[in-house]
Amino acid sequence: MEKAATSLTKDVTVRRLGGGDSVEQLMSLLHRAYAGHAAAGRLFFASYQSVEDTAHRAGQGECWLAFRAGRLVGSVTVAAPYDVPEGYPAPAHAGSFWQLAVDPAYQGTGLGQRLLALAEDRIAALGFIQVVIDTSAEAVELVGWYRRRGYRAVGSWRWAVTNYESVVLLKELVRGGPGR
Repeated sequence: MEKAATSLTKDVTVRRLGGGDSVEQLMSLLHRAYAGHAAAGRLFFASYQSVEDTAHRAGQGECWLAFRAGRLVGSVTVAAPYDVPEGYPAPAHAGSFWQLAVDPAYQGTGLGQRLLALAEDRIAALGFIQVVIDTSAEAVELVGWYRRRGYRAVGSWRWAVTNYESVVLLKELVRGGPGR
């Protein structure tokens, strides 16, 4: 599997969202990437958000896109500082990311890890030493994936656009090093 995974991602290029990029394609990628969660009854906003929602969320930070042979296969949007809602159980002076998505055909290839590292590197480059994110507490595999990458639970949160309780996760970044 490792050789097959490497061959899938060796030609992947990552760049910022540009004016010629299709927000509809980004929305479609998000819907595909989060379809498994929706099928399990966890309605992540990315599993059903509109084109307008996608454009708005991408515009709230740096939206990065991963392509292979001209096909959109991954994304992540980075924001630092992250404007946390009142009462959110995390520091106000941290960076964050959302819309981390990998096409189902590329899941398990390391592309998600690559996009996560990009998000963390960008947050550090913008001068922030903490990353805060949240995800469904019911998505045990996903929470475990983040924990194995240095994130720790710091609280919970309930978004109006989801049908689950989120676990809020925080990671301290190491200045001058990969921190991952």
